[in-house]
Amino acid sequence: MASTVRPSTTAGTPELPALSERIQNPADISVIVIYFVVVTAVGLWAMLRTNRGTIGGFFLAGREMAWWAMGASLFASNIGSGHFVGLAGTGAASGIAVVAFESHASPLLLVLGWFFVPIYIKAGVVTMPEYLKKRFGGNRLQVYLSVLSLFMCVVLRTSADIFSGAIFIKLALGLDLYLAIFILLAITAVYTITGGLTAVIYTDTLQAGIMLLGSCILMVFAFVEVGGYESFTEKYMNAIPSVIEGDNLTINPRCYTPQADSFHIFRDAVTGDIPWPGTVFGMTITAVWFWCTDQVIVQRCLSGKDMSHVKAACIMCGYLKLLPLFLMVMPGMISRILYTDMVACVVPSECVKHCGVDIGCTNYAYPTMVLDLMPAGLRGLMLSVMVASLLSSMTSIFNSASTLFSIDLYTKVRKQASEKELLIAGRLFVIVLIVLSILWVPLVEVSQGGQLIHYTEAIASYLGPPIAAVFLLAIFCKRVNEQGAFWGLMIGLIMGLIRMIPELVYGTGTCLAPTNCPQIICGVHYLYFAIILFCVSAIVVLGISFLTKPIPDVNLYRLCWALRNSEEERIDLDADEKRPEETEDAVEEDHPEKSRGCIRKTYELFCGLQKTGPKLTKEEEEALNKKLTDTSEKPLWKTIVNINAITLLAVTVFFYGYFA
Repeated sequence: MASTVRPSTTAGTPELPALSERIQNPADISVIVIYFVVVTAVGLWAMLRTNRGTIGGFFLAGREMAWWAMGASLFASNIGSGHFVGLAGTGAASGIAVVAFESHASPLLLVLGWFFVPIYIKAGVVTMPEYLKKRFGGNRLQVYLSVLSLFMCVVLRTSADIFSGAIFIKLALGLDLYLAIFILLAITAVYTITGGLTAVIYTDTLQAGIMLLGSCILMVFAFVEVGGYESFTEKYMNAIPSVIEGDNLTINPRCYTPQADSFHIFRDAVTGDIPWPGTVFGMTITAVWFWCTDQVIVQRCLSGKDMSHVKAACIMCGYLKLLPLFLMVMPGMISRILYTDMVACVVPSECVKHCGVDIGCTNYAYPTMVLDLMPAGLRGLMLSVMVASLLSSMTSIFNSASTLFSIDLYTKVRKQASEKELLIAGRLFVIVLIVLSILWVPLVEVSQGGQLIHYTEAIASYLGPPIAAVFLLAIFCKRVNEQGAFWGLMIGLIMGLIRMIPELVYGTGTCLAPTNCPQIICGVHYLYFAIILFCVSAIVVLGISFLTKPIPDVNLYRLCWALRNSEEERIDLDADEKRPEETEDAVEEDHPEKSRGCIRKTYELFCGLQKTGPKLTKEEEEALNKKLTDTSEKPLWKTIVNINAITLLAVTVFFYGYFA
């Protein structure tokens, strides 16, 4: 082994330059260069081989993606650098219970593929706000969900991934935190702005392979270093920092002693840091929001060749989502064993000395182990893994955010905008998103006691449940109408903000210094709050809907589960509004090819704005639209994916039974 594990007492500020020097050798640099060359080549290949000059081509990859590419992209777009840093950090602090946030995805992905996606495809929508507009009519639901989704992209996903990725780059290369952020985002934005969903999915597929390979190698090194699984379970329970007094503080032993239930997923309903009712019900609610209604996830499924490919992709991703326990959480716990004084530091002055943050250094558990434990060459691979996880999740978020902005918001301002104008507007919006995300990073760093995964899940619990309630009722209860859905979302938003804003203002506190947030607001665990918020939102939606006029069936054909197989012609509630693509020919001038110079042609090729073939006839357009809304399956493949779905459920039940 090229490096030996250093005592954690030397992992403070003097250690950081030593760690950063370790990546600066020919083997590591060669691996990193090869990674960027290969990813760039794949991105360019995908970018140039597809039609990026249309809404369907850029945002839905023309509905031509195979199951393996979609499955890998679902996994890679979800697993960002925040997962490596956050899951490992919380695992180091409190054990394996945090993995339930990941493993809950396995059954919910089946719900997505079997129940939600067929409705979305039959509805013929590109975005989730667009579905609400078709289902309920009017504009306010579409605009509200678009704005909220973009806000959540900033506070929940991009800022967390930027922060966690920059931690690793800062340690590995010794760069300034914000310089590392700028470099990573510049690369990410170029891929998203130029390539569209096809380039994102294919680079995601490559990066998913790199993530799995690199994290598997590190897991093996970690378990070898700690002496195997039995030794790991024993040593973790004894991983107590040597400095437990100082700064004139009286520190409770529970602040630095591993929890007695560290190796159990289900924990006490009252005293547990992740209580079991919250795990069973609260996490499921937020998982419904994320896996069944989030634009980033659903957009990948909408790009599939047919429903069997979509279902197979969900099954593949479901299996992959059972791996974070072994690839991220347990390595984070091993990092606490190897670098106890740094990762488990409890005295604020000691934590500042080790990682520059007084609330704890658990976020540094995974990066420190990578740089200290891995030999030359493999360190470069793991740096590539962290960059891959950041790039894959960020490109996915940026592509979906530009989709939301272009289709659901920009068209409200520019009703006659051409398809080309929409594509340009979506790409420019990515730059705005990047700036807002960077400004939010400082709040991420100090929230939830420095534990990144608790920050992301808490925000999801305050904003996601009303959306989950509305989508579930929209699909499975045709009696729900626009008034009920809107006021359910509004009441849910108000309740969520009443909890979220004071928590951001007062802070969530730490084991040493509890928060000053009023107990009546912040005293309920965020997973319990998610359950309450979901129930209140659902009651409001149903109550107001049953007190007001229902939507006629003629407006709901193939938009809800009860009418999903109807062959009747649907009269859309938004049929009176002209779509941007319908007015494109009247707005956009047809410039002869010969009038364009080489620079103009290169620019249009790079951004996918070139004309791509002759205009379709009316019959050809009808055939294409029929294909885009087709959910039929071949009997053989339908049987195969159903059997595999049952197998995945059985594996998931065993997983929970073993670790519960």
